[in-house]
Amino acid sequence: MQSCARLPIALVRFYKTPTRRVANPQQVANLPHYPKYMPRLRFLLFLAALPLLAQNPPAWVAKSNRNAQLLIDIQARYNPESAGRNGVSGLDEQITVLSPDRTAAMRRDYAAARTELAARMAQETDPLVRQDLQILIDAAGRSIRASEANEKYQLSFSNVSQLVYSGLQALLDDQVAPDRRQAAVVRLRKYAGLEPGYTPITTMAEQRFVDSEKTPGRLGPSRVQLESDLRNTATFVNGIGLLLEKYKIAGSEEPFAKLREQLTSYDDWIRREVTPKARADFRLPPELYQMAREAFGVDYPGDELTRLAHQSFTEIQREMQPIAAKIAKERKLKSADYRDVIQALKKEQLTGDQILPHYEKRLAEIEDIVRRNRLITLPDRPAIIHLATAAETAQQPAPHMVPPPLLNNHGERGAFVLPLGTTGQGGEALKYDDFTFAAASWTLTAHEARPGHELQFDAMVERGVSLARGLFAFNSTNVEGWGLYAEWMMLPYMPDEGKLVSLDYRLLRAARAFLDPELQQGKITPAQAMQVLEKDVVCSKGFATEEVERFTFRSPGQAVSYFDGYTRLREIRSEAEKAMGSKFNAQRFHDFVLSQGLLPPSLLRNAVMDDFAKN
Repeated sequence: MQSCARLPIALVRFYKTPTRRVANPQQVANLPHYPKYMPRLRFLLFLAALPLLAQNPPAWVAKSNRNAQLLIDIQARYNPESAGRNGVSGLDEQITVLSPDRTAAMRRDYAAARTELAARMAQETDPLVRQDLQILIDAAGRSIRASEANEKYQLSFSNVSQLVYSGLQALLDDQVAPDRRQAAVVRLRKYAGLEPGYTPITTMAEQRFVDSEKTPGRLGPSRVQLESDLRNTATFVNGIGLLLEKYKIAGSEEPFAKLREQLTSYDDWIRREVTPKARADFRLPPELYQMAREAFGVDYPGDELTRLAHQSFTEIQREMQPIAAKIAKERKLKSADYRDVIQALKKEQLTGDQILPHYEKRLAEIEDIVRRNRLITLPDRPAIIHLATAAETAQQPAPHMVPPPLLNNHGERGAFVLPLGTTGQGGEALKYDDFTFAAASWTLTAHEARPGHELQFDAMVERGVSLARGLFAFNSTNVEGWGLYAEWMMLPYMPDEGKLVSLDYRLLRAARAFLDPELQQGKITPAQAMQVLEKDVVCSKGFATEEVERFTFRSPGQAVSYFDGYTRLREIRSEAEKAMGSKFNAQRFHDFVLSQGLLPPSLLRNAVMDDFAKN
């Protein structure tokens, strides 16, 4: 395993030794480091481990990372905010420039990189480096094909307010070093066009849209997307203002005022110029939808995955019913139907100051179960959980994990974020009740924190994996498959209420895997999808609305990835169990899977069967 290959044995043992959890973990939940959670010496040793992992990786990882640098350089050139969030240094003052030749130049660079990577593959003999080269070649190819398809079918439209908010939020965060945050004012001035040589980003976005209209047949954004974007502009602008105020960014007043005016004018321009060209049909052209599924890592054939999802949906409902009947009997509920039992459980809502302490307590309970049953190796540090701001909710209205930077990481960690509400058409406030009740916290904590995404992402930082596996194999199938698998792993140890809701969330993932493609194929309507989600999956109107927006315009094809990745991971485990018989060890299997980084299912299966199952 790569995790501790270059660390002194004493340091590894010291790091893995359990420590006492402090009484009030929330005291340090938003700090970039976490000394209150471990004795000072152990904390210093832990920090010392990160540079050792980064500076002294195994030889094959160092070689693979040199290959990955070709694609990292392209990302830094054309999407510096995203590259900086991933940990690329020296980009804090840089912004995305929507120049006329940007997409064509980016494709040329990816094509040149792909050619060079293929040449290196022809000379490479190390099987691990070859695996990573294939990941990099595939990533470059996907970027080229996606850019070409978007240019062929769609007018060039940008949600500028979200782009700007994301770029500034990447610097204005508790886990970002204070001396880096002031760079936000330079980034802000460049967005507003106040720095020499820079045009306001809103002006460039308008020009790119006008330029794209010169090619006949390209489609405008969907009307529902535009309506959502326009609703959220004020939320993003307010979110920027709150971040600038919170971190006391000197010199931000003038550029922020200018940018706010520009974003208001941009919205007026959207209403005037873009809305008339918006399409009433949210559906993507089939080629674009297939490209989206490919980008999210979905590897099942569409019809086969839809068939399996429908079948699984029915099987999960059957599994839920006896558990619901048992809960109904114990609680003396009038109805034993699983839908009614879940609605009853949802009435036990956590509010305000109760939410974070409850989730922290649930995390501790799950960790105890994991250690007691030797399910997976846990690190000796806490997970971060916090409630979302309004702007964070607008950006991502579902519970999610914000991953840590994988490059130049100085102790930053992933954070489990809980949004509390969203808005529907007409600005109607839509409240979630889906993850602020006790029975739901078992599943959400297992998925987003431990043993799910938090462990998955932070393990890559702490154990050290190649950049190809950490950055360029990063897609929803590889990531969300593990999150849903983590729920499955924990389900036998949950109380009945937790089991019922956990199965309900698995039911949601099966529903996603057929609702998303059937909406895009025109087999069902958004209203029918809402009915399935609200009635059979027992989602709140807010959550169901967010889901349908995800299927129709936020991220078509993404929602399918949960069921795909989970199904593939269960298949891989089943193959390993059959091959190893009584020698199979669940903890070793889970540790091995995490040690591989974000390998696609096909490569992960090869690694498990060739390396893990034969040892």
